[in-house]
Amino acid sequence: MTDALVAGGWGLLAGSALLVGAALGYLVRVPQRVIAYVMAFGAGVLLSAVSFELLDEAHKEAGLLPTAVGTLLGAAAYTAGNVWLARGGARHRKRSGHREQQPSEAQHAGSGSALALGALLDGVPESAAIGMSLISGSGAVSLVTVAAVFISNVPEGLSSSAGMRAAGRGARYVFGVWGSIAAASALSALLGYVVLGDMSPAVVATVTAVAAGAILAMVGDTMIPEAYEETRLALGLIVASGFLISFGLSHL
Repeated sequence: MTDALVAGGWGLLAGSALLVGAALGYLVRVPQRVIAYVMAFGAGVLLSAVSFELLDEAHKEAGLLPTAVGTLLGAAAYTAGNVWLARGGARHRKRSGHREQQPSEAQHAGSGSALALGALLDGVPESAAIGMSLISGSGAVSLVTVAAVFISNVPEGLSSSAGMRAAGRGARYVFGVWGSIAAASALSALLGYVVLGDMSPAVVATVTAVAAGAILAMVGDTMIPEAYEETRLALGLIVASGFLISFGLSHL
């Protein structure tokens, strides 16, 4: 039980970055270009963590085929959920409202709930991966995974909350959403450890690949499009910088 609480604590720490980003995005007028640069950097960090912490570990434990199948299943599941939520008004949930604006409740009834569910969809795979890293690691959580999720969560919360403010949503809604997602991150990490704690390494590795696939789809569907809005030709360099920093941390 102690290890489960430790997993939940790490998930809460990583999820709390969403609240930090939300506070910055809602209370401070952060320039659009800064938001885009941080989003691009966070995307690079996540891509590296998925590659060298999640998929590499899954491949070592389960082999190539289960890792590939799990990754595709995770990406497909995320994409299906994202398509459904997009129809409910959550398509631009990470947009800060400069070029593509989130809809208000008056413009699209039910979009507030869809945005909240979209934030949950984005956060659960990352947090579950933190809990699973405690199983597959040497009795310790993957600090690189925690750092990657934390770093990427700041621009996610920042950009999305700025868009929520631009769409006319109040502080109670914005911080209620991100506070709930931070709590859900802790629960997801805890459940990721508890549910899979007694499973074989191959099963844990395959489920880890599923989480990795969902994260990859999330980065491609929601983070990189927002980052490209302002970074344009600098996007690749910024993503590569985040990727290399995370890569370096994973090899220290």
